Amino acid sequence: MRRKSTGRTVTTPKPSIFQSPMFNFTTMAILGGVFVLGIGIGIAFSSTATFSTSNVASREFIDTKAPNADICVQYGASAMVMDTRLFVTLNPFKVYIAQPSMRPGCVLRSSNMTILEQKKLVTSQQLRECKNRLNNFAYAGDLNGDKPDISCTYENDDAKNFFINQPGATAPGIETERF
Repeated sequence: MRRKSTGRTVTTPKPSIFQSPMFNFTTMAILGGVFVLGIGIGIAFSSTATFSTSNVASREFIDTKAPNADICVQYGASAMVMDTRLFVTLNPFKVYIAQPSMRPGCVLRSSNMTILEQKKLVTSQQLRECKNRLNNFAYAGDLNGDKPDISCTYENDDAKNFFINQPGATAPGIETERF
């Protein structure tokens, strides 16, 4: 005798890819952790790696090379000073530029410029004239040395960072600190 079929068919479910032993959530969590850790180590290494003096890749490196770094970081901002000479002839009209020299320097905040007067590096009149024009003092060379090169500098608002302010950017960059 034959049995009658009840109309129900028994099917065995196919194992999904998530149930296979090669692809479980523990393996995925470990691989994800290794991936995130690798990205973190890569970012940390690339932002702090300075292998030669020709690679000035971070603000921290410039801060450590600034003259009187402790004073500079506390009362101003470290800077790169570029000295160059321009020669202009009028007949014929030509412009000649000498090879620039780069050296570490510092720009003092206007509220901290009295440090130079206390060290007797500028007179009270020089300090007053620089402040009256809403300028800052900047220097290159050791403040405790023979002759630091001190200048009353003008903050040029026209100097834009063209790496940040690209056309079509959503918002202009915000100044974080006013000197």
